[in-house]
Amino acid sequence: MEVKTLSSPIVQLEGIAKSYSGAVALEQLDLEVRTGEFFTLLGPSGSGKTTTLRLIAGFERPDTGRILLDGADVADLPPFERQVNTVFQDYALFPHLTLIENVAYGLRAKKMPKAQAHEEAEKALASVRLTEYGARKPAQLSGGQRQRVALARAMVNKPRVLLLDEPLGALDLKLRHQMQAELKRLQHETGITFIYVTHDQDEALSMSDRIAVFSRGRIEQVGTPFDLYERPASEFVADFVGTSNLLGKALLRPEKIHLQPLDAQVPAGCAAKPCMVREATYLGAVTRYQVTLENGSSLSVMESNSVPLGNRLRLSAGDHILAVWPEAAAITIGNKGEGT
Repeated sequence: MEVKTLSSPIVQLEGIAKSYSGAVALEQLDLEVRTGEFFTLLGPSGSGKTTTLRLIAGFERPDTGRILLDGADVADLPPFERQVNTVFQDYALFPHLTLIENVAYGLRAKKMPKAQAHEEAEKALASVRLTEYGARKPAQLSGGQRQRVALARAMVNKPRVLLLDEPLGALDLKLRHQMQAELKRLQHETGITFIYVTHDQDEALSMSDRIAVFSRGRIEQVGTPFDLYERPASEFVADFVGTSNLLGKALLRPEKIHLQPLDAQVPAGCAAKPCMVREATYLGAVTRYQVTLENGSSLSVMESNSVPLGNRLRLSAGDHILAVWPEAAAITIGNKGEGT
């Protein structure tokens, strides 16, 4: 994904540290998010990504360091004094209010006249394609629709930054994919800076302009999806972002490897290793293979099923085969990209 032309930084974290009862959650973290980008905090549970989001939101305060929003230090300001809004996984909608009333709630709390607040709420519901649902209660909606209402309520205040804490985690896979596209559309149309927390690598790769990969309270790498996938800065990033085969200090992605008959002609510039199929898993668009090389090491291989059936190898466990890949596809780990 090509990064958009962006202006100056809108969020800057400088030397942020945070501990809970002596356990380090963040360790001297520095991070910069640019105005107008879809920026994702990606990492496993306990890596520090949600703590970082809560610090930006104002729900937590750092032990040390500065949190800058548009150049002003907001580390000591409460959430309601920051130009940010947060969308949570559990939606946090008021069950007794209609959707219009839910979306307008924040505006009414700021003393906006009721008619004007409802007009703004109607616009916000229209932006998430729920115009005709304004009179309904949250219990009458699907999970995806409730999440859209939560988004409308957060965006109606026109925040400088929208924080999203694993907002799609409760949705089924098909609905998650639909909402990913919806979120990307909304971010593009509104121009609001999105900071998104997830542990889902595919979600991060498909939606983000840039990604920060977290591990044990530190940032391993910041870069575009292409940078992280094709030029990981560490073994952790190589292993966490997508599936990878590690050959010494080189990374070889499964889709770069092709399985061919043992007597196949190997093209120039390619490496080839005899192997045995240990496992074959049909996944629809692709088939995933686990193969064992003669030295006992294992490779993960992802073959596209777009090849016509008559020309496709039909492999199963125990078959002896040749694993072939372009030598240039094996990338040395540590060539860090910064998503410029």
